Amino acid sequence: MKREAFPWMLKVSKSVVQEALRNLGVAYAHWFEDLKKPKKQRRFHHPKFHKKSKDRDRFQLPNDQVKVDGPRVYIPKLGWVRMREALRFDGPIQRVTVSRKADHWFISLTVETADSQPLPQTDRAGGLDLGLKDFVVTSDGIKVQLLARLILLEQRQRRLQRELSRKVKGSKNRAKAKIKLARCLEAIANVREDFLHQLSIQILRAYDIIGIEDLNVAGMMKNHRLARAIARSAWSQFKEFLRYKADWYGKTVREVDRFFPSSQLCSTPGCAYQYHDLTLDERTWHCPECGVVHDRDINAAINVRNAVSSTGSACGA
Repeated sequence: MKREAFPWMLKVSKSVVQEALRNLGVAYAHWFEDLKKPKKQRRFHHPKFHKKSKDRDRFQLPNDQVKVDGPRVYIPKLGWVRMREALRFDGPIQRVTVSRKADHWFISLTVETADSQPLPQTDRAGGLDLGLKDFVVTSDGIKVQLLARLILLEQRQRRLQRELSRKVKGSKNRAKAKIKLARCLEAIANVREDFLHQLSIQILRAYDIIGIEDLNVAGMMKNHRLARAIARSAWSQFKEFLRYKADWYGKTVREVDRFFPSSQLCSTPGCAYQYHDLTLDERTWHCPECGVVHDRDINAAINVRNAVSSTGSACGA
């Protein structure tokens, strides 16, 4: 069938098609297995057809067909291709994916390595309060804001999107505008991931136990006035980085309950006052029982830290 109906398939390695079919089989297996669970616990959907013009360009290869020699890699049908840098990990290659972002090509090599070395123990617990005004506020009073460069890049993204919408479909100028927008989106993703990676490893170096809030991000995104700022913050991605790095480096991440009143409780030791009428626009509030004036975010981070360090569980009660 390749030679008769699809001669263009002979230009690529046979493993490209085989790996695509394997991925399809895995997707169906996940879906069938998920159908046995209750509706609320399901994570997978029926596999969807990926349109060529909208899907990301990528293909996968088995490990036995790829060779790495310093800063170059051997790909079937292409030969030796130069890489920007040599492979930084030693170990057997498990999986290879070649993909394109904007007009840049990347090769992802999954390598089996030894276990990561644990970070030095600090015997400290810390709480994190995630927000929009400040991206993260720690229980030590440190406030970290989102990068200003990220906001500037998003402004540029909106301008490029308007320019793309004015171009004639199928024209060369539209293709050029599409590449410009793709480069901008790639830069936004890179800046955000670099910021989240550096911040997450700094927090893991500072604390042994990290407490975070279980935020209902999907529900908060329904507020159209805050949806863009919430999407920009990428709280879920930040929490995912914390979790898997904590597993690597011997640290612990615990979540407090979604309905735990971290901002309303007074964090002063021995005081259990709860300010039920706290509104979103109140950044500070005064405790009538102990007389302490609380910064809303720092107070919430301290309560999260106390919840995960005193109970030893993720309930925060």
